Amino acid sequence: CRQALRSSAGPEVDFARAEREHQLYVGVLRGKLGLQVLELPADESLPDCVFVEDVAVVCEETALLTRPGAPSRRKEVEAMKRVLESLNLNIVEMTDENATLDGGDVLFTGREFFVGLSRRTNQRGAEILADTFKDYAVSTVPVHDSLHLKSFCSMAGPNLIAIGSSEAAQKALKTMQQMSDHRYDKLTVPDDAAANCLYLNIPSKGHVLLHRAPEEYPESAKVFEKLKDHMLIPIANTELEKVDGSLTCCSVLINKASEL
Repeated sequence: CRQALRSSAGPEVDFARAEREHQLYVGVLRGKLGLQVLELPADESLPDCVFVEDVAVVCEETALLTRPGAPSRRKEVEAMKRVLESLNLNIVEMTDENATLDGGDVLFTGREFFVGLSRRTNQRGAEILADTFKDYAVSTVPVHDSLHLKSFCSMAGPNLIAIGSSEAAQKALKTMQQMSDHRYDKLTVPDDAAANCLYLNIPSKGHVLLHRAPEEYPESAKVFEKLKDHMLIPIANTELEKVDGSLTCCSVLINKASEL
């Protein structure tokens, strides 16, 4: 925990509690929702490897292996490559040494991509993503006061963007609205961190949303409770948040039946 990257100093991570919270997250996906969960082996030499979202962007049958903006994280791609190859996805590798891209900066709406230009993701990384997923429009969004674009927004439904209330978050949303030909609904929550939620459309369960627990962000939790058509599952993420982790960071969603 002490070696994990963090954007600001703060309290130490309680490792045992972090493990419990992560096991609950995995348990919800596997046990409660019946998804197949492929767990990558932990690598003690890579303290940020729990944040698998950053090293791959998967859409339909194609997986883009990223080039993380933090050099200390680049080896994480190797384990992800092996597991994605085992799923017979079309693998695209980002080999351009001028490019950086973290998956936490990539918001796929189902219609188009928004890519945050941040400390971890640059224009060249966004261009390679656009070249990889040619069927979709790709727009870039400046990210200034947060680690990633998805530090303050995410998809909360098929046409619904959850967005934080900070000035930076609202400014980014305005940019996305200006860039897009499509009009999205928005769900504004008081806390930027709580705007990162994990939406799933599961045939047997319908709209499912994992969101931050009421004990962490009570006012934001009340906003999510207004989503009457969703199965709402509160998940605590207290410990990984200390090292900039969000709910979407810890998984890569792949819409594919696995034979594993």
